[in-house]
Amino acid sequence: MSINTSRIFVKPKKSLGQNFLIDDNIAKKIVASLSLSTQDVIVEIGPGEGALTKFIIEKVSRLIAVEIDSVVAAELMRKFSCEKLEVINKDILDLKFSELTDKGEKKIRLVGNIPYYLTSEILFNTIDNRSYISDFTVMIQREVAQRIAAKRGTKSYGILSLLTQFYGKPEILFNVSANCFYPKPTVTSAVVRIVFYDELPYSVDEDLFRLIVRTTFGKRRKTLRNGLKFLPFDEDVVQKIIGSIDFPLEKRPEELTVEEFVDLTNKITQIIENG
Repeated sequence: MSINTSRIFVKPKKSLGQNFLIDDNIAKKIVASLSLSTQDVIVEIGPGEGALTKFIIEKVSRLIAVEIDSVVAAELMRKFSCEKLEVINKDILDLKFSELTDKGEKKIRLVGNIPYYLTSEILFNTIDNRSYISDFTVMIQREVAQRIAAKRGTKSYGILSLLTQFYGKPEILFNVSANCFYPKPTVTSAVVRIVFYDELPYSVDEDLFRLIVRTTFGKRRKTLRNGLKFLPFDEDVVQKIIGSIDFPLEKRPEELTVEEFVDLTNKITQIIENG
């Protein structure tokens, strides 16, 4: 595919990890996958030159584009001047999603082509704001996409897999060649959708669940018996957990499903509460 750089109205900034999508067919494919309705409120992260923006804006009544680059934000407002589009010149990590929805309004649908060096940070921030977000369709590095959707027992299975699958249902939609961007990245990309649960299908202490997942995967080559020793509790509490819990502690964390981590968390909660 030949690259027509005249379409790029600003010079991409390496410091911001900007790789602008320049393939209209891919942009249309992403937008088609959203099955948009006029009632949808879309928040687009990192709209760049508007590759997705121009196709989304035709189908919805409200589109909020969040762009950290002030030059790009100004050009977007000039290029797509209309009442349906609101451009916010801000880092997505500083955005308060609660301010984007009126009381009683539907949850936001989040879409984005994000800087790859911020992928994990943006994903975890999205998870933390899931009460305002129904789903997240995002272009990311294929390797990270594989980690998100990974199954237990695989090399890619880890903290990102567990937490994403705990809070929603992730799905890899399709891969995207590096040739579809300017400048061309050094990796293949993938489009992933995460549909968040309206209500968690588990009854569990979420903070403790996340702590146990992070602690055990921080020592992923160790068994659970050895990994749980690093929980930030008093030594006697940790020893009581390891000594009395009814759970196969000889397993390693990558062998456990989300449901098994929930079971482990609930059993540890019981031990802590019973003193």
